[in-house]
Amino acid sequence: MHVIFPAGPEDALALAQVHVTCWRETYRGLLPDSFLDRMSVPVNARRFSKSLVTPAEHEITLAAADRDGVVGYAAGGPSRTRLAGEAEVTTLYVLRRSQGYDLGRRLLTAAARVFADQGAKSLMISVLRDNIPARGFYEHLGGQAEAPRKEPGPGGLLYEVSYRWADIRALT
Repeated sequence: MHVIFPAGPEDALALAQVHVTCWRETYRGLLPDSFLDRMSVPVNARRFSKSLVTPAEHEITLAAADRDGVVGYAAGGPSRTRLAGEAEVTTLYVLRRSQGYDLGRRLLTAAARVFADQGAKSLMISVLRDNIPARGFYEHLGGQAEAPRKEPGPGGLLYEVSYRWADIRALT
């Protein structure tokens, strides 16, 4: 049984642990090992703490937990493309041990509901082009892929693909 809730500053350390673990589980072979090995839970906890104490306008962080603690999260806000009425989920991670329980879809749906309540009409999320499992997940949920684009990332330029839901209600 999982519960999804708005994350607060007291969740910063747990979110950082999930973030670092998920990056290491997900991006081995896609990003440089040296970068993944240097990721720091305390550094990420400080970042989460700051963003949860004073979130920017319309930014959200939702956490998912089971009886053992936080196992996933979704975060986002207004689209970085600044398209009017578009929200963006900037991060969506679920620990590998908690995948397969519909938690990723539930987190994405919960975020879409919050954004829709804030007035968003559409939603986007970006993923590494070579992260095939995540791409399949977004396609299964009806996301429409755009052409891959180069973005700066750890180790140099990476290819990302954005998925869009022109009508956010498709997810809510």
